[in-house]
Amino acid sequence: MGLQCGIIGLPNVGKSTLFNCLSNAKAQSANFPFCTIEPNVGVITVPDERLIQLEKIDNPAKVIPTTIEIVDIAGLVKGASKGEGLGNKFLANIRETDAIIHVIRCFDDDNVTHVDGSIDPVRDKEIIEAELQIKDLETIENRIAKTEKQAKSGGDKNAKKILEYLFQYKEILEQGKSARNLQVDEHDEKMLFDLQLLTNKPILYVCNVDEASAVSGNKYTEAVKQAIKKESAELLIIAAATEADIAELETFEERQMFLDDLGLKESGVNKLIKSAYRLLNLETYFTTGADESRAWTFYNGTKAPQAAGIIHTDFEKGFIRAEVIKYVDYVSLGSEKACREAGKISVEGKEYVVQDGDIMHFRFNV
Repeated sequence: MGLQCGIIGLPNVGKSTLFNCLSNAKAQSANFPFCTIEPNVGVITVPDERLIQLEKIDNPAKVIPTTIEIVDIAGLVKGASKGEGLGNKFLANIRETDAIIHVIRCFDDDNVTHVDGSIDPVRDKEIIEAELQIKDLETIENRIAKTEKQAKSGGDKNAKKILEYLFQYKEILEQGKSARNLQVDEHDEKMLFDLQLLTNKPILYVCNVDEASAVSGNKYTEAVKQAIKKESAELLIIAAATEADIAELETFEERQMFLDDLGLKESGVNKLIKSAYRLLNLETYFTTGADESRAWTFYNGTKAPQAAGIIHTDFEKGFIRAEVIKYVDYVSLGSEKACREAGKISVEGKEYVVQDGDIMHFRFNV
């Protein structure tokens, strides 16, 4: 799908360390690869224990996980919306992403200089948000002028409706709030899609902490938690420097021992990748057999023909039906044959909404 999450934050908060850890994400997901498209874009494997279980059952020739793209966007600074630092270039990079991972420094270290001279994660969060809001306000004001002309001329039947939303966005942004605070009807979202407002993108806050705070957080993470409690956003606590140490270990067993010693069940990088996947409103279905066990990415709410089209457009065009096995049934019974004998394969038509974890076999005719 080529969907991207952009990592943003002030300079020296741990973005690059985190991105470099993601480049070694294969460490937590068997031998699945990481590849670089550009120096700051990586295709990251989404760790999924279910795919590992399917591999054990079917012993396929190939195992293909699903992926997302992570973009490391260089540090924003105060005044970026007015061109400070490399301002507009990086704001443009954020616009191209589908979701935002906002890294916030939540650790003390005299050896790592803070751009503003002191540790205050809530202030840092607000600096970034203010820059994005200012840029969004600029976008909205430019669009209002254009849309007012369209509304008067009557050439665009949606112009009046769009104009109403633009003024509502303007009011919210002028109050120092993000565009995502405005509730937009699902049908109307399509009309507004091309705005690509920076503060309307789904967001995950990542608190970068020291090793001692990796499990329970600290006073800084608590402050961030309080600051975002009215937002519909996830918060994740990660010790990026520790994750870098984990990534350097040679074997999966060594890495697991390290995590056990820290009292962690799973690496922060794994949690981050999974959270980013959810942030994009993505789910996974599987195809599996002797040739290949594969994870396929789809949007939550996708119907069977469109899910088939993810494999090949011909599958959607000629869709007849889908044979569906629930993951829990496949694992408990141990094979497609056993599921068929136990009556655990359902036959679904064009209106079936694919569920996360479904094992699919599509029938089609072209």
